[in-house]
Amino acid sequence: MEVAILTVGDEVLSGDTQNANAMWLASQLTDAGATVARILTLPDDPEAIRETVAAWRGAFDAVIVTGGLGGTHDDVTADAIADVFGRELVVHPAVREDVIETVAAYRDRNPDLVEAHDLDIDVDAWAALPKGSRPLVNPEGLCPGCVLENVYAVPGVPAEVRALFDLVAGEFGGDAVSTTLYTPQPEGSMVEAVAGVRERFDVTVGSYPSTETRNRVKLSGTDPEAVAAAADWLRERIEVVDGS
Repeated sequence: MEVAILTVGDEVLSGDTQNANAMWLASQLTDAGATVARILTLPDDPEAIRETVAAWRGAFDAVIVTGGLGGTHDDVTADAIADVFGRELVVHPAVREDVIETVAAYRDRNPDLVEAHDLDIDVDAWAALPKGSRPLVNPEGLCPGCVLENVYAVPGVPAEVRALFDLVAGEFGGDAVSTTLYTPQPEGSMVEAVAGVRERFDVTVGSYPSTETRNRVKLSGTDPEAVAAAADWLRERIEVVDGS
C-alpha cells in the first residue's frame, strides 16, 4: 500500500511549527507495512491543495492530509478537498452535536476566559465537511476529520492527528518489512558494501550517518526472506554493533 502525506500550514513552511505530524504518521504507516511514497508541505493555498490532492488520489492508494480544517480564515482544506470531488460542504448532525458539546465543555472549564474574550464559535463552519464523506468525530478537539474515498483529512494539532488516525489505522497496511543495522563505521567506508547489497538483492538501502557513535543502515523491501538475506550478506562486510 502506497500512501502520500500532505501537511498544510503557513506556520510549518515558516519554521514556526515543526512538522511532527508527518514524521509520526510516516512511522505509524511504515510500522503497519505501508510504504510512504510522498511527504509534502503546502501553504494555506486552496488551489495548491486542490491540485495536489487531485493528482495524488489517483497515483497512490491513500492520501492523508493534515491541517487547514476548522472555522478560521486560513482553514481552507475542507473546501479544497470538496472541490476535487465536485462536492459541497455539509454539516452532519452527529458532528454538529459533537462540536456544540465540545464548545460547551470548554465554556464550563474556562468561564472567565470566555467572558473576557467574548468567545463566539460558528458551529457550522467548524462542523462542515465534504458531502458524502465519512466523518471522524474528534475526541481531542473541536474540528472533525473525514474520509472521502481514499483521501483522509484531519486537523493539524498533533494530539488530534494521533487520536483521529487511531480511528482509521486499521485501514492502512502492506507487505513492507525492514531491518536496521548499526555500525561505528564511517559512511564513506561502506560505499562498496552498500552498492553490493543493492546489486544483489531486491531491497531498498538507506544509509544514515549520525553525529553520535553509531550510523544506521536500513534495509527495506516486500520480501522478508530477501531483506533477511541482504542483512546477513551485509553483516559479513561491515562492522555491526548492538542497536540498543
